[in-house]
Amino acid sequence: MWNRKFLTLGVIGAAAASCGTGISASPATTSTSGAIPPSTTTTTVVTKVSPLTGLPYANPDYANRPAIAAKIDNAPQAWPQSGILRSDVVYEEMVEGGYTRYMIVLQSQDASVLGPIRSVRASDADIASPLRGFFAYSGGIPAFVADIRKSGVTDVGAYVLGGVYYRLSSRPAPHNLYTSTTAIYAAAAKAGLSAHLPPKLFQFRKPGSGFTAAGAQPVNTFRVDISGNSNALWTWDAAAGYWTRSTNGILQRNPQGLVENAKSVIIEFVNYTNTGFVDPAGNPVPQAHSVGTGNAIFLSGGEVATGTWSKASESAVTTFSDSSGQPIKLAPGRTWVEFAPVGTPTTASPAISGPTS
Repeated sequence: MWNRKFLTLGVIGAAAASCGTGISASPATTSTSGAIPPSTTTTTVVTKVSPLTGLPYANPDYANRPAIAAKIDNAPQAWPQSGILRSDVVYEEMVEGGYTRYMIVLQSQDASVLGPIRSVRASDADIASPLRGFFAYSGGIPAFVADIRKSGVTDVGAYVLGGVYYRLSSRPAPHNLYTSTTAIYAAAAKAGLSAHLPPKLFQFRKPGSGFTAAGAQPVNTFRVDISGNSNALWTWDAAAGYWTRSTNGILQRNPQGLVENAKSVIIEFVNYTNTGFVDPAGNPVPQAHSVGTGNAIFLSGGEVATGTWSKASESAVTTFSDSSGQPIKLAPGRTWVEFAPVGTPTTASPAISGPTS
């Protein structure tokens, strides 16, 4: 009987594989003066707003497609990553060795290059389930794969749609597996795979309005020490109107040199437990428990506020409240959610008062 279970992180690639409003014409009516009255028909243009960002869709047709949740590598060998700046939401979870990995959610924009794509983790089913969309990943421990397939998402990973994933020879494996949103959508349609439209994950305030959370305080930088091997530093860029991201003191950029950023950041303090699996180096594989309740910190509009999070079940959408119990309203745009272990040290500059983890 096995007393230890081993995780292979370097999963190889798969072997397989406007709606317009028509206005009908009616017979002309002749007036007593012989003139034809002007038309009184008006056309109302409905602006479609993304439930994930609170912003209008640049392409209204994208409102009719599921979201893609993609697992993205965040090891130093994986930098710079592709696709994060095209995402609507970023989730960040701690994995083995104290490093982190991303699950990015894309729907309102396409990413022509997306990766490096990595494997599923035990934490992912609870995070992805409310989306009920497509889930892109490179494989993983069978128990974790089974969990994600039971969570209500549609598997479009490398072992289902193998033909849309490819490896870059310029990068070392396993940090070199890539795909694109357009390829996933096209291949899913061809394979007859479907999924649901995404729900509204956050409450958004009107564009240009200020952060109204109780006790909100101005802050320039906010650091989250997730582990001894990974810390995140968020810096407010007032001119750009977003938070820039540094990991372990390195400003993260995409391959074109653009800084990774978010309009709002949520630090969600959760309990982590050991799954019983270990990686080849003997590091335990942890699981973030994002069902339940806990404390949270919110960065939005150059301010920080404390509050709570609550998630009733795996498939439920997480709700966020400020210290007075009122719903948190975030700035429209990309939201970045970090699942930090309970007790994670945080440092704000200037310093803030109030509870944290």
